[in-house]
Amino acid sequence: MVERLPFTFTAYRLATRAATPFARYLLARRLQRGKEHPERLAERRGEASAPRPRGPLVWVHGASVGELIAALPLVERLLAGGVAVLVTTGTVTSAEVAARRLPRGALHQFVPLDAPAYVARFLDHWRPDLGLFVESDLWPNLILGCGERGIPLILTNGRLSERSFEKWQRAPATIEALLSRFDLCLVRSAEDAQRFGALGAPRIGVTGNLKLDVPALPVDPGRFAELKRALAGRPLVVAASTHAGEEAVLIEVHRRLRLDFPRLLTVIAPRHPERGAEIAALARAASLDATRRAEGLLPNAATEIYVSDTLGELGLLYRLAPVVFMGGSLIPHGGQNPIEPIKLGAGVLHGPHVKNFSDLYQTLDSAGGALQVRDGADLARRLAALLADPEASARLAAAGERTVQILAGAVDRTMAALEPYLVQIRLAGRSDYA
Repeated sequence: MVERLPFTFTAYRLATRAATPFARYLLARRLQRGKEHPERLAERRGEASAPRPRGPLVWVHGASVGELIAALPLVERLLAGGVAVLVTTGTVTSAEVAARRLPRGALHQFVPLDAPAYVARFLDHWRPDLGLFVESDLWPNLILGCGERGIPLILTNGRLSERSFEKWQRAPATIEALLSRFDLCLVRSAEDAQRFGALGAPRIGVTGNLKLDVPALPVDPGRFAELKRALAGRPLVVAASTHAGEEAVLIEVHRRLRLDFPRLLTVIAPRHPERGAEIAALARAASLDATRRAEGLLPNAATEIYVSDTLGELGLLYRLAPVVFMGGSLIPHGGQNPIEPIKLGAGVLHGPHVKNFSDLYQTLDSAGGALQVRDGADLARRLAALLADPEASARLAAAGERTVQILAGAVDRTMAALEPYLVQIRLAGRSDYA
């Protein structure tokens, strides 16, 4: 372990300590922008809203929705193994997902702002026996605070994009000091292992991608039946987790496709639902009939673009759609995770910009389990072929499902790596906790 803190850490700790009195203004501003939960602001100051459970406690931390979902199978296995689990995230959306999808018995709190006083308050209350950080949300004061209390830390589902790797290479002492605080780094791929090793991680294991083991998205049976009736057998295309710059392309794709599929309905589910009104306006400007789900409306016979600007309903859409275009890939965003639609029987198409999931998409594409398109014109051509040939769409979906099944198993490998730590904290008993 690197014993002496680099200057960047010392400066960071001093700066965050000095800024702590002004944190209330930051939280107030974030609250106005909808980025904080009005009834749970105290949690961001490290003030717990629930008592610590008795006995061993494993703390699982992820930045937002993606990390939370990746951790769900791990949380279930930890609970089944007889330890209490605290899950922390940092966004309002992730808290909403946690309320719906965390297994019974797991606790959720907002992670405290990374100020020394708030971190100390959080750790003093929860006293975790083991901390699991999902992917790469590395807050210096939080990590140093755990080290000072002797709390072992393990990075799970670790990943480092090329961009992040290059950024950290410019601050080698800082990232080495952070990574040296982790007992173990469990990463998704050999490429991630190489990058973490180059940055100074002391112990590394390749366990695969936890997101491949996430259970299929849930669905409300009543809403599913309601939307299925509203579709009345119409041809359907779903564009999921789209970003600004993609919706205009998708609207033009719809305009092309409707020449051969006049009853076509295109559903656009933006990555950020608050953009729903903007997307509906784009469709109407293109002389298309658009309806927003956030307004409580179902598509009718005249609806051409249905904007699904609500949370927690992608499971419904994926069950209905024969083909799904995954957003964030026609623009240089890096792509979105295709596992969820594949697990619900949809064939997946994506653009060329998928560096965030490059290994996964490369494997899927090679196995015929996903199709890459170059641009809007190519997307229209591919969709037309799949809509005209349901058997081809079914083959695409089946190949995707087979590939995901082959790649699965990260939870088993991760739990095997964690078992020595879990045995130790079970033996310790922690009978002194109130």
